[in-house]
Parts: sequence; structure tokens; C-alpha cells
Amino acid sequence: MHNIYIQFITVLFITMITGKIMIPYLEKLKVGQSIREEGPSSHMLKSGTPTIGGLIFIFPILLAYMVLGERENAGLQILVCGFILFASIGFIDDYLKVAKRKNLGLRAYQKLAMQSLVAAFVVLWLYNSGLTDNRLLVHTFGASIDMGWLKAPFLMIFILATVNSVNLTDGLDGLASSVTIIISILFFFYSEFIGMGGFAHVAVFFIAALQGFLVFNKKPAKVFMGDTGSLALGAYVCISAILLRIELLLLLYGFIYFIESLSVIIQVISFKTRKKRVFRMSPIHHHFELSGWPERKIVFAFAGVTALAVLISGLILYKGAII
Repeated sequence: MHNIYIQFITVLFITMITGKIMIPYLEKLKVGQSIREEGPSSHMLKSGTPTIGGLIFIFPILLAYMVLGERENAGLQILVCGFILFASIGFIDDYLKVAKRKNLGLRAYQKLAMQSLVAAFVVLWLYNSGLTDNRLLVHTFGASIDMGWLKAPFLMIFILATVNSVNLTDGLDGLASSVTIIISILFFFYSEFIGMGGFAHVAVFFIAALQGFLVFNKKPAKVFMGDTGSLALGAYVCISAILLRIELLLLLYGFIYFIESLSVIIQVISFKTRKKRVFRMSPIHHHFELSGWPERKIVFAFAGVTALAVLISGLILYKGAII
């Protein structure tokens, strides 16, 4: 445990130093975020804030893994590789947005195609490494479902849905970072509990790096993580869930991710079929903004909901382990 504290402080310090160095450089390169006019009017003040800031926590995490992580661990290799590949897709998207000086990067079909290829690669690697099988654990009932050949496409959809849900959550200063830190705490304790110490260390890397990033990303944000960061975090969350065999439980501990995506789906379906909006704006954090909630209050509330969901998830996992 002593080593965990040292690793946390080290990664936190490196991330903060990286941010101090990188933010002025990003400002010099003029990689400012363009804000869509149809978004909340308060967000227009954020126009020009440097984006691609996900690199601030990505580099320290990768450095910590290379120096302190279990590099021979196949599961961690898949996790880190998926993390890098999805970050790369996000980086391309962010670069195009900056180059075009508009909040328009890759087209939806281009992004989906690239994400699908990476998801298929990850799922194939998981099966070839024996790190997943056709069973899906249902922890609330202490049971499992044999999905047969459907498990592979399920995992692909699971990866794509999670990655893009985390991306949607990154809409307020510090929101995606705060929620993912809390979920990473669950990953840390559960992986320690089931004897996956190497994975627990990586969870600490993420907690520390995201905490360091929050220094610059909390309101008023000095930098945005961009799709570079949000897609990378989405990959981390979903691949971690697969490795820990807690995919279905993500609906609970990742409730905020889920409700952000669901609000968009409901809004689109309602407008297409009824020409009416259910929410003032989606994702749902914008609905609360337009309802008069201060940005900090929304982030605090969503983080609180996540903390409660993580606590309940932890109790479910503990109960399932001792039955």
C-alpha cells in the first residue's frame, strides 16, 4: 500500500508539471476549442480555450505504465493499446476541428468506422488471450448467462456505446474527469479484492493523472481534454469493465454515462417522431444548465450520484463474492 501512495503522488506531480508545460504550448499553437452556436450561450465564453488537453493525462499514464506497470500482463497490454488507439481517433478528430476552425471534425460515419475497427481488434485480442469467454456475469443474482457467439458482437457494441457515452459526458468543466476518477476508485478496490494487483496499480495511475488534470480542467477550465481525452477514457472504462467481468454493472456505476447517452437518444426520437423536445437541450447536463443550475453544481451533483452508484456497485460485488 505504501508503494500505491508513492505512485499516486508521483503520477499526480508529473501530470501537473505536464499541464504547466503543455497548456502555454497549446495556446501558442492556437488550438482553441470552437463552440457551436446552438449550445448554451454561457459556453461562448469558453471559445478559444485550448483543446487536445487529454494529452496532459495520457502521457503520464503511459509513462507510469511503462516504468511501474506489469508490462507482461496481457490484459493490461490490451487496455493500454485500446487506450492509445481510441485516443488517436480522438486526436485526429480534434486536429480536424482545430484545422477547420469549426467544431466539426471527423464525420459521424468515419468516426464510427474507425471505432468499430478498434473495437473488433480489442475483442479479438481478448478472446485470443483467453481473457473473456461467452459467459456474461450477472452479479446482482450471482449468476451468468451463456451468450454463445452473441458475446463477441455484444462486447463490440458495449465498447462503442461506452466510448461515445463518455465522450458525451465531457461537456462541462471537470465533469468527465470527476466521474471517471470515482469509477476508477471502484476499479482499484475491486481489482485488489479479486487479486488483480497489476490492474489496481493502473487504476491508481488514472486516478492520479485525472486528479492532476482537474487542476487545469475545473471551472473555469484552462484546457479541455477534447475527444483525444474523452475517447481514451471511454476505452479505459469499457475495457476495464470487460477485464474485471463487470460489464452489466456498468449500467449502475456508470449511470451518468448511461443517462447522458439516453437523454440524447430520447431527444432525437422525440423530435423525429413528435417534433417536440423532451429536454431543453441534450445531453442532459445542458438541460440542467438551461434550467438555471450553475455548472459547478451540476458537476458536483453528477459526481455525487456516481459516488452513490459506485458504493452500491461495490456492495453488490462484495456480496456476490462472499455468497
